[in-house]
Amino acid sequence: MLLVKNIDVFTPIIDEPEIAGEIAACNVTNDIFAMNVPEISGMLVFLAISIRTPMEVAEGILKGIKYFMEEKVNSKIVGGHTIYSEWPLIGGEASGYVNKSALIKKQGVKEGDKLVLTKPIGLQAIMASYRILKDFPEMLENYSKNELQKSIDLAVKIMTTSNQNVVKTIHSYKDFSFIHALTDITGFGLAGHTAEMLQNSDLSATIDIFPSIKLSKELSDELGYAFDDCKCHETAGGMLIAVDPTKIEEFTTALTINKISNWIIGTIDRIQPGIVRVSENVQNIEITNI
Repeated sequence: MLLVKNIDVFTPIIDEPEIAGEIAACNVTNDIFAMNVPEISGMLVFLAISIRTPMEVAEGILKGIKYFMEEKVNSKIVGGHTIYSEWPLIGGEASGYVNKSALIKKQGVKEGDKLVLTKPIGLQAIMASYRILKDFPEMLENYSKNELQKSIDLAVKIMTTSNQNVVKTIHSYKDFSFIHALTDITGFGLAGHTAEMLQNSDLSATIDIFPSIKLSKELSDELGYAFDDCKCHETAGGMLIAVDPTKIEEFTTALTINKISNWIIGTIDRIQPGIVRVSENVQNIEITNI
């Protein structure tokens, strides 16, 4: 058995304390699931707040973390640490156990593998619109506030939905050796984390499909984010899975049966070592729900 640990701390991107706590817990635990670990043994919480922060804000963050851990991944908070800081920070350490033979790393892709993504991209632009609507609403006067709010609600749903069920789907197979590599999409964006999969190989990747949150492309173009290059930052994003092409239909069907959104977004090839290319004919699919 292996003990897998992850430490992750970041600044809150939303004002609602309990949702901020859920996002932090999801972000911390998803890195454990990204190594094909099916259960979280516990989480140590780290919270840095200003001495002027109202107590109900700190309590709300902790309530959100507790709710996520207990209700969404069937685990618990086992301790933690709190400090005063002028800059708010939320996160902690999560742990899990897995058989060494079941561990799936982010490297190990093979030529011909299909790339499967389980959540749409576009969180950076959508969450920027969340802040702009509050502080500078006139900047987005050409957009429907109702449509923007729908996309913001979807972004929150994405960031508070655990990737644990993806791992449970993988473990439903007695032999899951057809999955060659696994990672989650976070701060380096889709292209960055795909590039990590290609390290220590002479392989490359082509992205043919963008499943993206509705309005994220338009907002990215307007706000200057690298959407077209798949380099926009994500938070608690989906799993990126390299799957043997002979098993791709069966596996994506299994994900769908388990109510996990999924898209075959690209292919591992051998065109230019280490390079992630976006197809000239890339298809952007706007997503309104997962």
